[in-house]
Amino acid sequence: MIRTILLRLLTAVPLFLAISVLVFVSAHLAPGDPISNALAGQVPQASIDALRHAYGLDRPLPQQYVVWLGHFLSGQWGASIIYKVPVASLLAPAFGNTLLLTAAAVVLCVVFGVAIGVFAGLRRGTRADAISMFVIQLGHNVPIFWLGLALVWLFSLKLHWLPSSGIADLRGDGGALDTLRHLLLPAFCAAVISMLILARLVRASVIEIERADYVRTFRSLGFARGTLLRRHVGRNLLAPVVNMTGLQIGYLLSGVILVENVFAWPGLGSQLYVAAAGRDYPLEQAGVMLVAACFVVANLVTDITLDLLNPRLRA
Repeated sequence: MIRTILLRLLTAVPLFLAISVLVFVSAHLAPGDPISNALAGQVPQASIDALRHAYGLDRPLPQQYVVWLGHFLSGQWGASIIYKVPVASLLAPAFGNTLLLTAAAVVLCVVFGVAIGVFAGLRRGTRADAISMFVIQLGHNVPIFWLGLALVWLFSLKLHWLPSSGIADLRGDGGALDTLRHLLLPAFCAAVISMLILARLVRASVIEIERADYVRTFRSLGFARGTLLRRHVGRNLLAPVVNMTGLQIGYLLSGVILVENVFAWPGLGSQLYVAAAGRDYPLEQAGVMLVAACFVVANLVTDITLDLLNPRLRA
């Protein structure tokens, strides 16, 4: 088992390097650089060249990539070109807020996705199943930003149940309950699509398991349906749920970054938006690499967890 985990870790290294190349190249695709674009015609060219040299923008791209990757791996992410402060001081609190929102979205996705899937699967062919499938099909086609605006309109503007933006109330105590109230709407908005995808998978798995020969045999012998659900259906659902949840974490991260701009959540979304608009290379590249690293780690943990759950995979 240890050998399998080490092989998984080694496989993640070239993937991480490939992602770093894509992130670096995509940030430099547009012509020029942030300093030349912002200061051209306003200050002498000698001053622009001096600033470009200070940030290393006058070096060849391969050399810039090697220097940047070395600094990133060592934790020296440089200074933001826009904010003139260390990138780590900007990304640390924003990344923590994004992880909090992502974790809440994952919990909602798993809890409600499994519940909806099991409910629909156990009532296959009934009206409840048809309504559940209609909701799942409808939810797949709803844009996240539109859903976010609709949730704000309903729960914040009309019902006044939940706050519409931010992470804490400036007039409140800023405690855990206040953060939870601000967290519910963006977490639900980010989790909806992944939740419905998971619900469809769980429904199909429940139907397949209930049709299995050993389940039908147990039922013919008089075993209660509740006992079979606890002992067999639940165990067999665990692996596909873990697999799908790991695959959806990357989507949840990207969805969370979009949702952050709708709900003014102080996470990576707002930071990356400003960095991309102003072509702030250090801030943009470090932020995207953090998201990519989370995606790689999530998939690695998922693979290892599946190996632990399924003895056939360990063999």
